[in-house]
Amino acid sequence: MKNSFPVPGRDGSRYVPFDERTGESSVVFFTRDLSAEGLKKIYDKVSCALYGKTAVKLHTGEAEGPNIIPRPWVSELFSSRLSDAAIIETNTYYEGSRYTTEEHRKTLGINGWTFCPVDITDSEGVAALPVKGGKWFKEMHVGKSMLDYDSLLVLTHFKGHVMGGFGGSNKNVGIGCADGRIGKAEIHTAAGSDNMWSIAEEELMERISESTKATVDFFAPHVCFINVMRNMSVSCDCEGPEAEPVVTPDVGIVASLDILAADNACVDLIYNLPKKGGKALIERVETRHGLRQLSYMKELGMGNDRYTLVDIDNGDALITAAEAVKDVPPGWRPDVYNTFAGRNALR
Repeated sequence: MKNSFPVPGRDGSRYVPFDERTGESSVVFFTRDLSAEGLKKIYDKVSCALYGKTAVKLHTGEAEGPNIIPRPWVSELFSSRLSDAAIIETNTYYEGSRYTTEEHRKTLGINGWTFCPVDITDSEGVAALPVKGGKWFKEMHVGKSMLDYDSLLVLTHFKGHVMGGFGGSNKNVGIGCADGRIGKAEIHTAAGSDNMWSIAEEELMERISESTKATVDFFAPHVCFINVMRNMSVSCDCEGPEAEPVVTPDVGIVASLDILAADNACVDLIYNLPKKGGKALIERVETRHGLRQLSYMKELGMGNDRYTLVDIDNGDALITAAEAVKDVPPGWRPDVYNTFAGRNALR
């Protein structure tokens, strides 16, 4: 008889080295070029999946957050590659500068997301998408207008997260596409609880992943994933200027047609940083049991945790995660885009 009371997995704090993984492999592209040119170059490697009316799921950030993907990079990508696309977002579950559509629109202006349409997809209601094979959900509630698009580019600022451990493509979609009142509550809050953040650790990672699966299944195969590994605070962009100072070195950009491979590659790159450069982010991931995001995505059949890493800076040479980051210098330095008044502002 099927257990009507789901039990979360228990492996969320255990990192599985690459050579211990089994199964098929996917392709992940990698560049060290953290610039508008680098973003365009790696976009071209995965854009074959996109067609028609394209949505770009981007975390646009709380007002004056210092760590979001630089607006000029995204603006150039839109003007040269995505002229008919729109950024999609949803309102937040917590009260902040993106809680209501009106507040959200003001924050978009403050943060510079004014060069293309931005569709706050839950501003006119919600829709339910099926969750195939989920144990927590049969359906997930998302912004209604998201269903008006033909394809999805998940453009993610990879970083830490106060509850998820890390925020990669899975978090960007799972929480970011769930609507601000129903879907996000289903992910974060146990039924009948007075604590809106009552769900944590492995159960939270599984709920996020099931939410992601609903959206990815809706767009498949017309979906691709880009993770920008820059300004990787242990805090999410949800925390805006109050994000913890960045200490993890910048790494580069990864892209794939496989969401699990993309996120797993980023985690591997962090674990392989020389001179313990990934220590702070690794601690955040493991203490929140965030690695359950990866193992549960694999259980759900969302992708492969094995991959071929393609170095597009060097003639598409095949490399390992350790080889990709072997020359990354220790420590973090702000760049010209750290211009807001947050704690990581360029002094």
